[in-house]
Amino acid sequence: DSARNGFSFKGIKDYLECYRSGKLTPSQVAKNIIAMLEDCDKSTPPLRAIVQWDREQIMLMAEASTTRYRNKCTLSCLDGIPVCLKEEFKVVPYHHRVGTVYLGTQPETEDATVAKKLREAGAIIIGVSNMHELGTGTTGCNPNRYHKIPRNPYNPNHFTGGSSSGSAAAVAAGLCPVAIGTDGGGSVRIPASFCGVVGLKGTFGRISCHGSLPLSYSTVSVGPICTSVADAAIVYSILAEPDLLYPYGLKQPKATLSDMCTPDLKGLKLGVDWTFFKACDAEVLSACEKAVKHLQSLGASVVEVSLPEMEEARVAHVICILSEMRDFLQPDFNKHFHEMNLETRASLALASQFTALDYIKANRQRTRSMRFLQEIFSTVNCILTPAVPCTAPRIYESDLLTGSSDMSFTVRSMRFMQLGNFTGIPGLVVPIGYSTAGLPISLQVMAKWWDEAVLLRIGLQLEQFRDQTKKPSIYYDILA
Repeated sequence: DSARNGFSFKGIKDYLECYRSGKLTPSQVAKNIIAMLEDCDKSTPPLRAIVQWDREQIMLMAEASTTRYRNKCTLSCLDGIPVCLKEEFKVVPYHHRVGTVYLGTQPETEDATVAKKLREAGAIIIGVSNMHELGTGTTGCNPNRYHKIPRNPYNPNHFTGGSSSGSAAAVAAGLCPVAIGTDGGGSVRIPASFCGVVGLKGTFGRISCHGSLPLSYSTVSVGPICTSVADAAIVYSILAEPDLLYPYGLKQPKATLSDMCTPDLKGLKLGVDWTFFKACDAEVLSACEKAVKHLQSLGASVVEVSLPEMEEARVAHVICILSEMRDFLQPDFNKHFHEMNLETRASLALASQFTALDYIKANRQRTRSMRFLQEIFSTVNCILTPAVPCTAPRIYESDLLTGSSDMSFTVRSMRFMQLGNFTGIPGLVVPIGYSTAGLPISLQVMAKWWDEAVLLRIGLQLEQFRDQTKKPSIYYDILA
């Protein structure tokens, strides 16, 4: 932990200090959160980070946690910590709408594995968070009646990024220090970057997806969005393990946090493909280059690498994710077409043009891309890129009514994200600074399969690069 001057987000440690010292109880914190959730809904414009919440449910969990603190028998370091989960996960007793108006007509009776694990750890689930409809976009724009458009806490006239839009907004606005998202094309890392918080996409299969809508079974990973790298490590260590109900992660090696707190980066080799790295806005590039120099100053060496066939990998990822979503959503597309947002219809209509031949070729490309990465990771410990080539885009009046469909932005925003989803390697995004307009900029670190520990080690040092944390213009201090 580093003492900072000025503003800093409240993280797990701050909550635990309040509980252990008796300054606040989880029940008092829960009452504060309920007051803030009511305030969010009434504000102009509404934040729309949490789209379903229940006062009684929040208080029940908080009171149970308060009793455990009183009796000194807490369940984990997440006991009493407020968390939210993306609406893609089943969470009792909320509606599993997945950003739509037609799914989840009845309240859920069974938790997704991650929701179950968070409950077992004693966390207070404050509700389910907003998301891009069916996870089909990267802005977070969802104009339908249940969701509306979540606002970026750094500037409410800008998007949060998607598709785990509400999760990132809730963390950046201080409603909870931990949120859970899913990431099939940057859906944890893009909103975390746009909202100036930390986002971790685990290795494919590392954290169970059981109980989330299986939109794309070969590209989606689960991960936490948090206020700090240390908090992401805590949540990761609790959620990352095999789940008998989720076959893709059964053979995983044990998750460790080895060497995470080493004070320097001596001996680490950071791979950078500078041509690929530099395809971003000038402000983003400038901040990211300085952050790389900072990592070098801590003893890491920067090694120039070449990421081959990135254009082929990009197209192949789109074919894989959209074909799998189109396959899974075939009944919805036929039956609920007119209830979907216009952008979702366009994406699924585009997906229906892909053939079996395209899908097979795309998966052959995946094998090639994974082989290239194996070779690269035999020479370096990680690959560095900017997180997103630009800062959060503006929200226009028309977006509120009809939504937003900008294919060129979608393609661009996913530029540095797709490799991780396509090949299954883990990725971490850490905020490193701000644009002149005050919008957050982040750097991404990717490592070989199952090596999240090295990401967290580098991430901890990367956090020290930012000389100050700007306070978001929408921020609730739950512990005040």
